[in-house]
Amino acid sequence: MITGFGAICALGQTIDAIRTSMYSDFSGLRTITLFDASDFPTTFAAEVADFRPDEVLDRKHARRMDRFTQFAMIAARQAMACSGLDIAAEPTRTGVLIGSAFGGVETFSQAVETMLTKGPRRVSPFAVPLTIPNIAPGMVAIDLGAKGPAFAYASSFASSANAIGEAMRMIQAGRADAVIAGGAEAPITGIVMAGVAAMQSLSDDNHNPRGAVKPFDLHRNGTGLGEGAAMLVLEDRDRATARGATVLAEIVGYGSTADAFHDVQIAPHAEGLARAMVYALEEAGLTPGKLGYLNAHGTATPMNDALETEAIKTVFGSAAWSLPISSTKARTGHLLGAAGAMEAVLSILAMQEGLLPSTFNLLAPDPECDLDYIPGAHRALEVDAVMSNSMGFGGHNVSLVFRRS
Repeated sequence: MITGFGAICALGQTIDAIRTSMYSDFSGLRTITLFDASDFPTTFAAEVADFRPDEVLDRKHARRMDRFTQFAMIAARQAMACSGLDIAAEPTRTGVLIGSAFGGVETFSQAVETMLTKGPRRVSPFAVPLTIPNIAPGMVAIDLGAKGPAFAYASSFASSANAIGEAMRMIQAGRADAVIAGGAEAPITGIVMAGVAAMQSLSDDNHNPRGAVKPFDLHRNGTGLGEGAAMLVLEDRDRATARGATVLAEIVGYGSTADAFHDVQIAPHAEGLARAMVYALEEAGLTPGKLGYLNAHGTATPMNDALETEAIKTVFGSAAWSLPISSTKARTGHLLGAAGAMEAVLSILAMQEGLLPSTFNLLAPDPECDLDYIPGAHRALEVDAVMSNSMGFGGHNVSLVFRRS
C-alpha cells in the first residue's frame, strides 16, 4: 500500500506544485544557471528553480549534504508528512531504499577541481561522505529515525524504480512493515552534461529549450537532463489498515530484467523491457487490455523511443493501439536514477486526477511510433491501473504497475 508521496523537480518543490505545473502548458527545461554551459553542446536542462535548502533543512546540515541528498531529504519529509506514519513507534521495522545513478557528483566534481588547482591537502574531509550514493538513504534514515534496512540502489536510470519494487518485496518478505523508497539525482554538472552530450543522447536545440525534447516525434534528437527527487511510503496492508491510513494507490506488479546484451545499447526488439512488462502485468493479475495508462520511459532519443514502441506492441498485441501512453520527460527532464520514482508519482497523480498527461512537444508523430502517445491536450479518463517503465545503461529494465486503492 502506498500511503504517502513527496517530490521536488523542475515542475515544483511540492506535490501540489508539480500537479499544477504538470497539467498546465509548462516545461521545466530552460537555459542552465548552475554553471557556465555556454561552450557545451547542450546548454539547457530542467533545474529546480529558486532552490533554497537552507530554508527547508537545518542550515548547518544542509551545508553538509550534496544537492542530491538535499533533494532526497526534502522529498522524504514530504512523503512522511503525507502518510502520517509514526516511525518512532517501531523504528526497526521501517526501511529506506533510495536509487541514484550518480550520487553526489557535484561534490565529487568540486573536489577534483580543488585537488587539481590547489593540491590534495585542500580537498574537504567531507568530499567522500557527501559523494557516495548511499549517503542519501543514510541521511534520510537519520533524519526520520528509521532503523530498518537502509541502502542505495544503482541500476542506472532504472535505479529508483528498482528501489520501489524491492521495497515492495521487502515488505512482502516480512523484513519491514514500512519503507520509504524512491530516488534522487542532481546531475546538472559540467562532467555529466559533457559526458552525456558526447554520447549524442542530448538534444542540442539550444535556441528553444522548452520545445527541444520531443518524445516519439519524427524530429526528436535527444533528451534533456533534469534533477530532483521523488519518494513513496510503502506499508504493509494490515498495518496501514489498522492505523486508518489514507491509501493513495497500491503497487501490484514489479518486473525487473537485464538485457545481457551491451553496455549502452538496448537489446534487439527491446526484449528485456518486454519481459519486464510481462512480469509486472502477470504479478498484477492484469491482461494487457485491462491496463488504463502507461508512462513510457520515452527519452526522445531516436533508438529508445522506437524500440520501446516495439516492446509495447510485443506485450500488448492488438490492445497496444488503444492503450493511452505518454512520456513526461519533456516537462521534467530526464532525472536519470530518479526518473522511475518521479514517473511513478506522476502516474499515481494521473490515476488520482482522472487526467492523463500529454506527451509535450509531440507535433509530428513518427510513423515507427504509431501508438496512442496522447499528443496535444491532456486526456480526461478514469483509469484503475497504470504502468511506469524505466530503462538504463547496462541493460537494466523495470516495469511497475499501480492500482487504484
